[in-house]
Amino acid sequence: MSKFIEQAGLTIASPIYQLVNENILPGTGIDPEIFWKNFAAIIAEFAPKNREILEKRELLQSQIDRWHHDNPKSFSFEAYKSFLEEIGYLVPEGPDFAISPENVDVEIAQQAGPQLVVPIMNARFALNAVNARWGSLYDALYGNDVIAEDPGVEKAGAYNPVRGQKVIDYGRDFLDESVPLASGSHRDVELYRVEAQQLLACMHGGASINLAMPEQFIGFLGAEDKPTSILLKNNSLHIEIQIDSSHQIGASDRAGVKDIVLEAALTTIMDCEDSVAAVDAEDKALAYSNWLGLINGSLQETISRGGTSFVRSMNPDRTYVAADGSELKLNGRSLMFVRNVGHLMTNPAIIDSHGHEIPEGIMDGVITSLISLHDHNGSSPLNNSNAGSTYIVKPKMHGPEEVAFTNDLFDAIEDALGLTRHTIKVGIMDEERRTSVNLKECIRAAKGRVVFINTGFLDRTGDEIHTSMHAGPFALKADLKSMPWISAYEDQNVDVGLACGLKGKAQIGKGMWAIPDNMADMMKVKIGHPKSGANTAWVPSPTAATLHAMHYHQVNVASLQDQIATRTAANIDDILTIPLLGDRQLTDKQIQLELDNNAQGLLGYVVRWIEQGVGCSKVPDISNVGLMEDRATLRISSQHMANWLHHGICSREQVLETLTRMAAVVDGQNDGDHDYVKMGPDFDSSLAFKAACDLVFEGSVQPSGYTEPLLHAYRQKAKDKN
Repeated sequence: MSKFIEQAGLTIASPIYQLVNENILPGTGIDPEIFWKNFAAIIAEFAPKNREILEKRELLQSQIDRWHHDNPKSFSFEAYKSFLEEIGYLVPEGPDFAISPENVDVEIAQQAGPQLVVPIMNARFALNAVNARWGSLYDALYGNDVIAEDPGVEKAGAYNPVRGQKVIDYGRDFLDESVPLASGSHRDVELYRVEAQQLLACMHGGASINLAMPEQFIGFLGAEDKPTSILLKNNSLHIEIQIDSSHQIGASDRAGVKDIVLEAALTTIMDCEDSVAAVDAEDKALAYSNWLGLINGSLQETISRGGTSFVRSMNPDRTYVAADGSELKLNGRSLMFVRNVGHLMTNPAIIDSHGHEIPEGIMDGVITSLISLHDHNGSSPLNNSNAGSTYIVKPKMHGPEEVAFTNDLFDAIEDALGLTRHTIKVGIMDEERRTSVNLKECIRAAKGRVVFINTGFLDRTGDEIHTSMHAGPFALKADLKSMPWISAYEDQNVDVGLACGLKGKAQIGKGMWAIPDNMADMMKVKIGHPKSGANTAWVPSPTAATLHAMHYHQVNVASLQDQIATRTAANIDDILTIPLLGDRQLTDKQIQLELDNNAQGLLGYVVRWIEQGVGCSKVPDISNVGLMEDRATLRISSQHMANWLHHGICSREQVLETLTRMAAVVDGQNDGDHDYVKMGPDFDSSLAFKAACDLVFEGSVQPSGYTEPLLHAYRQKAKDKN
C-alpha cells in the first residue's frame, strides 16, 4: 500500500508525488509547490464538470432505453431519428469550417504511413515501437508468411539461401514498382553509383541507367563511386538500399545489396488506456516513468536472449549526404503520441479535497503534458516533436460536449504549464456512436488542436450494441462487419475529415490488423486502408509496420484524398440504422457457436488482465489462432453476450455453462505459461472467472458498456490478494 502526502488540498500517493517532484519537475523550471497548487485548481474546476458529462451520458442512455421499450420491434426510422434530435443526442450541423492547428510535425501533416499502438507500461514494447521508424524489409519478409514456406523455402536453420533469394526477388520487385529505373529492372543492377548529383544503376554490359524519376534520389553514404547506402523517396516515404558485398546477404547479391530498409512506423501511440492494466498509483507511476524516459531519451531495457544480454535504447537520428552534397538528417524514431485515459474512470493515486478519487483522464492530461515539457525545453538529446507540439490521443469521448470539455481542459493545462495556446494537440477517436453521428461538430469543438481522427470497429461496435441494447437482439458478430452501418461509418470518417480540412494538417486513421502471425493476408487486405483515403492505420508490430509501409508506396494517399473529397458523402441514416438480427432465425448450433467464440475470447483476455496485469496480448482464439486482444475486443464480446441474454436468445444457465466449459479450454491453452493462474476446476474462487461472468451478466448496466469498472475492481482485489 502506498503512503500519501498532503499538498495543496490533494492527497497524493507517494509513488506519484516522488516521481513528479524528484524526476519530472526538475528541468522544467516549474516550482513543485506552484505545480501542485495549479493541479489542484484544475481538479477543482474540471472534476465536477467531468461528473456532469458522465451524468449526461447516463441520462441520454436512459432516454434511449425508454424509447425502445415504448417502441418495440419494428419502429419508424424517421420517428427514431427525430427522437434523437429532440433529446440532443443528434445535434444540428453547423456551417463548414477548416481545422487550424499550427506547428504540426511532418509525420502527421505531410507523410502517410503506418502507426503503432503499444502499452506504455511495457518498456521493451515501447522501445521496439519508437525504433520502428525504420525497418528491415528483408527481415520482415524472411520471417513471415508473406513468403510462403513451400518445400525447400522453409525458414530452416540459421539461413536458407533459397528462401533468401525469394526475399531478394520480392525486394527488387518492390524497388521496380516504387523507384523504377528509366529502363530495365533493379534485379539486373550490378553496381549503384552517384554521379553529378544523380543515381546511376550500372547494368551488365556497361550501360548506366538513371531513375525514371531522378528526383527520387535523395542521398547516400560512402564514396560516390561505391556507396554503402542509397537513400530514395517515394510518396514522401524513404527507402534505403544498403550495400555491403562482405555481408552474408550482400555477398550473394549481384549488386552487393545486403538489405532494403523502409521508413515504416511514422507515428506511435504510447498507450495509457486500452492496452494497459493500470489500476493504482504504482501502475500509473510506471506508465508516467516510461513516458518520461521516452521523452527525455533515457529509457532503456536489458534484453536477454540465447544466454546473452544487451541493452536496448532509443535510436539516434540518421545522417546522410544529400544529393547536392549537403548534410541530410532524418528522424531515427517514430513520432510519439500519448493516449490518455477517457473521461469515465477515476484512480486512487490522487484524492481531491472532498475525498474523491480524481478523474484519471485529468491526471493523465496534466502529468503527461508536464513530462512533454522536457521535449520542448531542449533538455532531451532526442527530440520527439521537432515542431514543438505535444500530441495526446483522447479516446471514448461522446459527442461535441465532451470534446469541448477536453479542449477546455487542455487550455487550462497549457496555462498551468506556461505553454502557448494549442501547444497540446488532440487526437479524436471516432469510436463511440454519439461521436460518429456528430463527427463534424466534434472536430469543430477542438478545431485549433485537432491533428488526428480515426475509426475503430471493436469499440464502435461495443457502443453500438450498448446504445441500442433494448432495441432487439443484434446480428452475429461476423455479420456486423458486412452490414451497411459499418461501411457508412468508415466512409463518413474520411468524408468529414476531408471536408473539415484535415488533408495536409492531420491524420485520418483506420484500425488494427488483429492477427499478428498472418502477414500474408494483411498484405492483401490492409492496402484497403490507404485506398479508403486514410493516411495512417494501426499495425500490431514493428514487422507489420515495415510490411504495411509498402502499401503507402503503392497508393498515393494525398492524390486519392483529392478524388474522395468529390464523392457523395456517406449517409448518416445508414450509420443510425441499428444492425439487429431482425427476422433471421438462428439454429441452436449457431447460437452455441457464437457463445463459445465470445466466451473463449473474453476469458482468454480477462484471466491475463486480472491475474497478471497484462492489458494487451496475443490470445489464442477457439481455433488456436493468435489474436491481438485489448479492452475493445472484450467490450464487443461482453456486450454481444449481454444483448443476446437480455433478449432471450440464450439463457443465463446456457451462458454460465459456456463460460465454465470455455474456461477449461483457456486453461488448457495456457499450460505452457508458468505465470498463468488457472480458473478451474475451482471456478468459484477464481477472480478472473468471476470478473468474466460479471462482464456478461452485468453488461447491460455497465456505463456505456465499458469493461473498465469491473476489470479495475477485480484487478485491485487480485493485487491485494498477492
